[in-house]
Amino acid sequence: MSFHTLTARDALTALWSLGGLPTEALDKITLTGHDPVFPSSFAVGAAAQTTIAAAALAACELGHSRGAPRQPVAVEMAHAAAECLGWFSLDGQEPNLWDPFSGLYRCADGHVRVHTNFRHHRDGALRLLGLDKRSATREDAAHALLSWQALAFEQASAERGLVATALRRFDEWDVTPQGQAIASQPLMTLTRIGDAPPRALPTLANNARPLTGVRVLDLTRILAGPVGGRALASLGADVMLVNSPNLPNIAAIAETSRGKRSAHIDLRTAAGRKLLWQLIEDTQIFSQGYRPGGMAALGFSPEALAARRPGIVSVSLTAYGTQGPWANRRGFDSLVQTAMGFNHAEGEVTDDGKPRALPMQILDQASGFLMAFGAAAALWHQQREGGSWHVQVSLAQTGHWLRGLGRVEGGLDAARPDFAPWLTSDISGFGLLRAVRPSAQLLRTPAGYARPSMPPGTDAPNWTMQS
Repeated sequence: MSFHTLTARDALTALWSLGGLPTEALDKITLTGHDPVFPSSFAVGAAAQTTIAAAALAACELGHSRGAPRQPVAVEMAHAAAECLGWFSLDGQEPNLWDPFSGLYRCADGHVRVHTNFRHHRDGALRLLGLDKRSATREDAAHALLSWQALAFEQASAERGLVATALRRFDEWDVTPQGQAIASQPLMTLTRIGDAPPRALPTLANNARPLTGVRVLDLTRILAGPVGGRALASLGADVMLVNSPNLPNIAAIAETSRGKRSAHIDLRTAAGRKLLWQLIEDTQIFSQGYRPGGMAALGFSPEALAARRPGIVSVSLTAYGTQGPWANRRGFDSLVQTAMGFNHAEGEVTDDGKPRALPMQILDQASGFLMAFGAAAALWHQQREGGSWHVQVSLAQTGHWLRGLGRVEGGLDAARPDFAPWLTSDISGFGLLRAVRPSAQLLRTPAGYARPSMPPGTDAPNWTMQS
């Protein structure tokens, strides 16, 4: 096993080139620290640090294009990794973020990971196992799965719109059609999808955060997308989280909603769709992370957005990318880790050999910061070249990139760092919220959250009304 690791500086330089931004901006970045910073044989610290740095630096470069001087940006690796841990507490209590049925199970020929944090996914999984949702226990599910082959349960779940993946080794993933499709694609793409003149943003004052005056519609729900919107908010953007009043949310919404407006719009109604189009008219960035084709079916594909609002930047998140047989599958970080080989690989270097998850949902977190990076980079191009733009990010492509950063010898022996020095406490609509402050340190205009985290539907779906 090779333990060569790509340096964070080299990783950032390669990432920066994907954005097509001026290389001289890299002179303003300072990266400190090194892996391991959390117990893992993968470079999770470098993944956190480079994606956070790229997002902050791209925002600053956009600010520079609006008349502000370039400013130094520093990111310390341990702080970045702590931010990507996603830890928070409300009124002194850490919420339980996992459903009792979620997790890794042994099957007849291996293991499978089941994700049941949403009730309809849990009920569907129990139904597939022939169990009564009213009385079944985790032990019942474990016993039932012993009669299934892992790949058979994975396929049966996918056919029913459920979320479960078989545990694979890296070499097993690499020979799958989906593994080959992911390996053939870049980490992320920025594509010009339509013609439009440059739509100038207001000149930026020296003391204004770099994304001040940029409006973002955040139609995302599960971690990666909300992290991307939160990152944009921390850099000065006016971000409106748009939730459906008919869909459930996860507890992490309290942490990822920092800095955002939070509105309800029912896109199943004509009135709701009309209202969203009205908001889009005054929006620069439209970010969405619904299942593939979901927003397009409602009339809000990137192409439709570009036709109605030329010059817009659309950002799309998927689990498994846009190519390959799994392109339309639902997926979450923990499942993608399992399917791609990370859990098996972590287990290989432990004494007991048991499959082991990465120490944080780094595929979600890094993908979120990549969304913010891509959005800022695409908007920079729009200001200079015109056009409408589409940024595409997927958890699996982020996973392939993480694997390419190399392995960290002795990484699993690292102690979990004390991140208390980076915690802040703020009053929110959910209670007293304690969470990690932004790790990107901007010398002249510090990152931060202008609005408190509020529950869905708190704000009116209107850009001109203040919270």
